[in-house]
Amino acid sequence: MNRAKRPKREKRDRIPILPNLFTTGNLFCGFFSLISAIEGQYLRAGVAILVAIIFDILDGRVARYTRTTSRFGLEYDSLCDLVSFGVAPAVLIYTFALKSYGRYGWLAAFLYVATAALRLAKFNVQTLKEKTYFSGIPSPGAAGLLASTVLFSHWYGLSSPVKHVAILVMVYIISYLMVSGIPYFSFKKLDFAEKHPFYSLVVFVLLLTVVAAEPPVTLFVGFLLYALSGPFLLALRARRGQRVVVSSQA
Repeated sequence: MNRAKRPKREKRDRIPILPNLFTTGNLFCGFFSLISAIEGQYLRAGVAILVAIIFDILDGRVARYTRTTSRFGLEYDSLCDLVSFGVAPAVLIYTFALKSYGRYGWLAAFLYVATAALRLAKFNVQTLKEKTYFSGIPSPGAAGLLASTVLFSHWYGLSSPVKHVAILVMVYIISYLMVSGIPYFSFKKLDFAEKHPFYSLVVFVLLLTVVAAEPPVTLFVGFLLYALSGPFLLALRARRGQRVVVSSQA
């Protein structure tokens, strides 16, 4: 007697646990930064954003190495990024340095959130491809610059709330850079670590030593140089008449 064949069950989209745990850590740090900024704990809020950047880097790496990249993970990551690298940095920099500017201050903070959201939305509707360059500064880089600015100001001895026009102008500029077509190096196609693991470890130890010497200074200088590298790279390529292949990833 032949047994009737059972209909095959449709495979549901899997929700990988490990990379989404790192993404949740990113969201937790962003929310913690918001609470800290509201309470006036600006230094703690800035550190939380920097830790969120680490979680954001790890979730993508883990998803690729474990081959658990999913559409759910990408959407979840974008929503968490909007909190950690859009709303949290805007609230932090507003309460820390922009509140005294009145309308111009909160408009600058809103513009930052809006451009971060537009950048993430643009990424979600485009084809996912690994590219050497980002189109515009990625939102973690922009958030890192704002967070490290708070840390550097605290190290420099500026009392909060800080009122300095340079910070107001920086927020407007960084907002534009996020939605611009200026190329920024993505660090995704560096195969040096795989080919030379020992020397990569040595470089990592050296970088860790440099950052640990004066974290507020080295982090601020690092994020600032990265923000300036885009216009510099664009000018250099334009002078040479070269083009770069860019990605719109957040």
